[in-house]
Amino acid sequence: MIEANQDIIILGAGPGGLQAAIHAARKGLKVLVLGKNDKSSLWWAHIENFCCTLEISGEQILKTGQQQAESFGAIFFNEDVLSIVPPDLMSLDGSGFTVNSETKTFKAKAVIICTGTTRNKLGVPGEKALFGKGVSYCVECDGNFFKGEEVVVVGGESAAAGGALHLTHLASKTHLVAKEFSFAPELMQRLKDSGVIIHEGVEVKEITGDAGVDGLVLDNGTTLGVTGVFIELGAKGVMSLAAELGITLDESMKFIETDKQQRTNVPGLFAAGDICGPPLQMAKAVGEGCVAGLAAAKFAKKL
Repeated sequence: MIEANQDIIILGAGPGGLQAAIHAARKGLKVLVLGKNDKSSLWWAHIENFCCTLEISGEQILKTGQQQAESFGAIFFNEDVLSIVPPDLMSLDGSGFTVNSETKTFKAKAVIICTGTTRNKLGVPGEKALFGKGVSYCVECDGNFFKGEEVVVVGGESAAAGGALHLTHLASKTHLVAKEFSFAPELMQRLKDSGVIIHEGVEVKEITGDAGVDGLVLDNGTTLGVTGVFIELGAKGVMSLAAELGITLDESMKFIETDKQQRTNVPGLFAAGDICGPPLQMAKAVGEGCVAGLAAAKFAKKL
């Protein structure tokens, strides 16, 4: 049974998140890791440049890392995060962060973001030309521009589902398109109850429009008359997190800015790994995960 209240919640079960979990859990704190390690870019990799390790598969590293973290008391929950609400700084109850996964809501004194940075693209005609003209990769950033309009979210994972739910409060009609969906059935039911129109078993063939998006063509011949296309493939990205939490990004606006303790500008919020910038290497992610886990544990203990 997973307790709703945690000391530390770690987003991402890649090498940075696993190392953070190991170090934080060894401090005797309640640590929860949200994420799916088979979605990590490391899962399919073959590693031969990591110190003190001969050639090994990424899958083996991730499975072993989870076992290590669990041996120290960390709990893993195989769901991605949908949204994070930072603490109310005016509140006196010390309730901390509110983290909503696909089916549950948790509280945490500190949060460590280790979700990586990959923003997958569809690679279909019209996507590049219409970027910024109706095509977006961040619902939280651009959703308000489509109030009262018909929109579509493309993606079969939790980020897409969360984005579609968010847009139901803004758009006149919201579609969700994916070849297959890989999130909890309870979340699918929430989508249907919210009026999201589900298109399963289809893929996007083309995004149409000149000065702006005017349609989305599916491979079954259907055309959706939308003005907004939100591409959300994978877990929640850096721009979405920044917009949601007020995180400071670096000059490139691609990575989270942290100090030497892996602290962001938001108290109690830490980050590690690829989401903090290059070099995008496992060794760097592990090192930063170690620092973040220790720093977050120190922060949580003070509270």
